[in-house]
Amino acid sequence: MATGEEKPVMVVGVDESEQSTYALEWTLDRFFAPYAPNFPFKLIIVHAKPNAVSAVGLAGPGTAEVVPYVDADLKHTAVKVVDKAKALCQSKSVHGAMIEVFEGDARNILCEVVDKHHASLLVVGSHGYGAIKRAVLGSVSDYCAHHAHCSVMIVKKPKIKV
Repeated sequence: MATGEEKPVMVVGVDESEQSTYALEWTLDRFFAPYAPNFPFKLIIVHAKPNAVSAVGLAGPGTAEVVPYVDADLKHTAVKVVDKAKALCQSKSVHGAMIEVFEGDARNILCEVVDKHHASLLVVGSHGYGAIKRAVLGSVSDYCAHHAHCSVMIVKKPKIKV
């Protein structure tokens, strides 16, 4: 890579799940830590904080009173997610990662961030939902694989056989 050339951008989507933490750690171990301090990618870590009204998912008497509490909880969760991502990067000596938090649906947010930064690769974890749960909740990784304008790597946490 010639000097002055921009490094390709890698976006990693994170949430509060252990699958997400595993995907970030897996990515850091394979694409960043071995190359420190000359990382082959510019790393952007993204957390999509759900909107409080959509998280409540209902309307009617009492909804207005609940929304501020739900919003406070979602903000608290976002802070924990960001702190965990920062700590993981620090523990792997990966410095200079950008961490961004947006409010909205993770599927749309991740695809928008990919476009905004002209990312070469999007990394997401897999919750491993079954067909029914995936149909009801929608799969972020599935959506991104079909709609992101870059390659998408879905990192699955190995199932431990007992």
